[in-house]
Amino acid sequence: MHEKLTCPFCDYETEVLPQPAECPHCGTPLRYAREFAGAAPGDLHGRGVWRYRMFLPDVEPVSLGEGGTPLVPSLRLGEEMGVQLSFKLEGANPTGSFKDRGASVLVSVLAALGARKVADDSSGNAGAALAAYAARAGLGAVLFVPAHASEKKLSQIQAYGADLVRVPGPRPRATEAAQAACRQSGDLAYASHNESPYFVAGLETVACEIAEELGWRAPDHLVVPVGGGGLFLGIVYGFLELLELGWIAKTPRVHVAQAAACAPIVRAFERGLAAPEPVSVGKTIAEGVCIPAPPRGREILAAMQRVEGIAVSVSEEDIMDAWKNLPKKEGIYVEPTSAVAVAGLSALVKRGVIRPGESVVVPLTGSGLKGAH
Repeated sequence: MHEKLTCPFCDYETEVLPQPAECPHCGTPLRYAREFAGAAPGDLHGRGVWRYRMFLPDVEPVSLGEGGTPLVPSLRLGEEMGVQLSFKLEGANPTGSFKDRGASVLVSVLAALGARKVADDSSGNAGAALAAYAARAGLGAVLFVPAHASEKKLSQIQAYGADLVRVPGPRPRATEAAQAACRQSGDLAYASHNESPYFVAGLETVACEIAEELGWRAPDHLVVPVGGGGLFLGIVYGFLELLELGWIAKTPRVHVAQAAACAPIVRAFERGLAAPEPVSVGKTIAEGVCIPAPPRGREILAAMQRVEGIAVSVSEEDIMDAWKNLPKKEGIYVEPTSAVAVAGLSALVKRGVIRPGESVVVPLTGSGLKGAH
């Protein structure tokens, strides 16, 4: 078995490293790759994220039982839209969001490489996940958060014993503060959920679980809420790996949904750009996808082409309607960021991108118990 970090745009590769790294030629964050051959579904064991450890870094897992989340068929909203809709309930993860998948793998790698203290910047969910898994591994954690972030999420981060640094100003200021702290401190590892290749590797397991639940078939479409884009990339790469292995016969079309108040990927897609340009941020209840300059933006746009994805933006009104309809019509309570994908699905159906009768999976990224807005 050979593990490496590779560039998604050229043939550059390097050894596994603790800190996020960029390709010296393309300037894009590297991704984790592992060579495997002859693997079959019968080789899978256990449940959750580490059931798919043949795709993951070869380290001792730091786990809280993440993954293995329910894939629940829609009873009403899908019928109203004329599609076969299922929801992947990522709020069922240990800290209440899909970020646990990436945090489990990332912290496992950093612990194996000798890290003692980790840092990240987060609006809430990634910070809570990193703090939880750092505590599980016996590592220290420092989280740099926007001062305006949800108090419920910040309280959760502190409950795990992490140091919390509130950073005034827009979301990117927290990123700058975390990076500066890691440069200045030799014992602080930058555990970036937006840039780490190991975090994205953990998110590939969403695709694995969906395909296995459907009898090793892919749905026709997925609609994914996108901020930093880790979940989108993980899902795309996961399905592409399953296709390469011959475990599935085709990949789904994977679409991007963003809040209109912060939609750099949508704007770049509509303009035919290879990389997004930073956007000014409006007010949105979907704080989890409010990333005006996603580090993996170029990679997201390239991945969209590989799976024939479309990018759509949705209004605050549409996000609120979707958020209110989910508990009333499906019995599913999510945080508003999750509702971005449901609103995006409605937009894609109205445009005719998703046609009547086609199968769709929407990952609902976080529990409503995280805080309404």
